[in-house]
Amino acid sequence: MKLLRRISLFIISSSVMLAVGGYTALKAEQFFYPNRFRAQKEPVRAQGQTYEENAVNEQVIEAAAEQFSVVNADTAYLIEEVDLTDGSIEEREESIPVKYIGLDREKLLQELEIYDDNPPLAELERGFETAELTAFSKDRVVICKYYRPQEEKKQEDPGFYLMAADHFVVVYYADKETVYINTEILLENLSDALKAEIIQGKYMATEDEVYTFLESYSS
Repeated sequence: MKLLRRISLFIISSSVMLAVGGYTALKAEQFFYPNRFRAQKEPVRAQGQTYEENAVNEQVIEAAAEQFSVVNADTAYLIEEVDLTDGSIEEREESIPVKYIGLDREKLLQELEIYDDNPPLAELERGFETAELTAFSKDRVVICKYYRPQEEKKQEDPGFYLMAADHFVVVYYADKETVYINTEILLENLSDALKAEIIQGKYMATEDEVYTFLESYSS
């Protein structure tokens, strides 16, 4: 009798775990790949309503849902690159970055602010200036990036200064007021001699010198 009870409990617990696992997997797939299920759902007309009234209700519901839109794996991700010297624009579509999946508009804007403050060196070499979010919905995200060719910067900016700000090394233009790059290099991690130079303002004549420094001391 005890053996039968143990076998029954084992079968019941296994069935419950299987059902819970299947339900969780289905919900996860619906969240990250909503387009797969969207086509399967046909609109249902409420009893007593005309098709026109039902369509209006559906538009209201959809507009309310857009306020809570998040990026998912099916969201189209478009990049627009603007050359500030001649105003030319290049457009392309890329795969949505994994770190953006699940973000709403506000959180995506926060990610872009972080990107703006600490752009990759490859972007800086291309003359990256800033990026902004120009369109956002669960179906489509558009990010516009602005660039200024390095040749123009070299003519406008005769040099740079490495200086200290809030215990970090910051690269300024020659005027010592306009920030060129915010780095993540801690002043305390540098040698005493280099630290003293930066505190007083270490001059660097070219961007190549700046990039060499950043590559040498960035973690």
